[in-house]
Amino acid sequence: MRLTPRTRKASAALVAALGLGLGGCDFDPTGLFAEKYKPEVVENTPADKLYSEGLAKLEDSDYEAAVKKFDNLDKQYAYSDWSRKALLMTAYSNYQGQKYDDAINASKRYLQRHPASKDAAYAQYLMAMSQYKQIPDVTRDQDRSEKALVALQELVQRYPTSEYAADAKAKIQITRDQLAGKEMEVGRFYLEKRNFPAAINRFRDVVAKYQTTRHAEEALMRLTEAYMALGITGEAQNSAAVLGHNFPDSPWYKDAHALLATGGLEPREEKSSFLSKVYRSVMGKTASAE
Repeated sequence: MRLTPRTRKASAALVAALGLGLGGCDFDPTGLFAEKYKPEVVENTPADKLYSEGLAKLEDSDYEAAVKKFDNLDKQYAYSDWSRKALLMTAYSNYQGQKYDDAINASKRYLQRHPASKDAAYAQYLMAMSQYKQIPDVTRDQDRSEKALVALQELVQRYPTSEYAADAKAKIQITRDQLAGKEMEVGRFYLEKRNFPAAINRFRDVVAKYQTTRHAEEALMRLTEAYMALGITGEAQNSAAVLGHNFPDSPWYKDAHALLATGGLEPREEKSSFLSKVYRSVMGKTASAE
């Protein structure tokens, strides 16, 4: 639009009303709409102070607050030894607070960053125990048991001389017993439903994978029972014989022997059988360990 004398006069009047001079002024147009930015400088809390505060929260059993302190220490002093200590204490604080998945994640990060540190074995132990503490009862899915077993075995393999190895070995046996118990539960279910092939597969898995657990004796007896039900008497005799050879005083062997007797049969081991090979392997490993 072209300014006429009348519009020029109106524009000048508007400028004057707003108090905005057009020449020789110190007008700052940004001042109309925004305040000037003033950066705020926040100094880091000393590392030793943050660490001590985290320990104090742990002493008070305030695990969530302890985690926050150690997290802040890790962030403020990244890539320092304070960061390494903070990450380990984050894992420990989460473990103590029963935040097991958080403890697992922190332990994994520690092992990724500091695989050769003097506390790596402890980080692996925290991770394994966080899995172990979440093992459910035998009626439920055993995914946690599988993960706990893997983590415990890794601890023994990677850090065999650490102070945590003995406890890990004991818990490996408990975890294996749990996994065997789950297989036995499913096998018994199939046995009751007269689905003998499915039951046999489960009981064979127990013998193959968990032959040193307390469930192995029953698994061999149940194999005898299932094979007898199918009329596969040779396998039934072999299962009972392997049971008697390895667990001669077991009440399960007495049951297996009695069951065979109902058909006029006796235990008879086939040395080339799968079951015989499994237990010869176990005996060989035991002798080597001694």
